[in-house]
Parts: sequence; structure tokens; C-alpha cells
Amino acid sequence: MLRNSPASSQFGEDHAMPFLRTAKKDEIPPGTIREFDIDGKNIALANVDGKLFAINNVCLHRGGPLGEGELEGQVVVCPWHGWKYDVTTGKLTTNPAVGVRCYAVEIRGDDIYVDLS
Repeated sequence: MLRNSPASSQFGEDHAMPFLRTAKKDEIPPGTIREFDIDGKNIALANVDGKLFAINNVCLHRGGPLGEGELEGQVVVCPWHGWKYDVTTGKLTTNPAVGVRCYAVEIRGDDIYVDLS
């Protein structure tokens, strides 16, 4: 019996997208956030005290570019209308029931890889 899951086809093969190289570690110093286009997805990479987090770059309010916002600790402020997101969870600070998608991050040497699956 075959089971369907987001990472499998009807034949049971794993089609999860691999981690993709996104940037060099020194491109995102602590306390900064930047936007990147990876394989057609727009993400924001944030460096919070040396730890990297990847979230969807599009604000839920009006589609503002979160990667162009100000990073205040672990909170990014959307540059368009001030909506605030915790980059460690992707959740809105004013309503943690909703938020943007988060992606797994791996450091390999000096390179940052993001898993878009």
C-alpha cells in the first residue's frame, strides 16, 4: 500500500527539495536581514546573534519585503506598514496564531544553505 505525503510521489519516491546554497556567512553579519531569491522563492535570511533564520520574505499585510525591514533583536519590522515578525518562528508579534513560513538553515563551511521543502 502506498501512502501519499508532501515529499513522496504516487510511487513512494522522495522528491523533497534539497538544501540550496543561498549565501556566504559573511554576507549577513549579526543584527542584519537580507532578501534572496532561491529557485523562484523569495526568502529573507536573518542573523540573530550569530544564528541564522530563513523566513518567507513577503509580509502578510500588503506583500512588503521583510528582508528590507529593520531587524530589532529577533523581530523584523516590515518596511511598508510596520508589521512585526519574530524571525525565529515566522509569527506575527501581535498575533502569534498567524505568520510567514520558516525554512531550515544549514551552515556548511562558509556557505549558508536553505531547505525550501
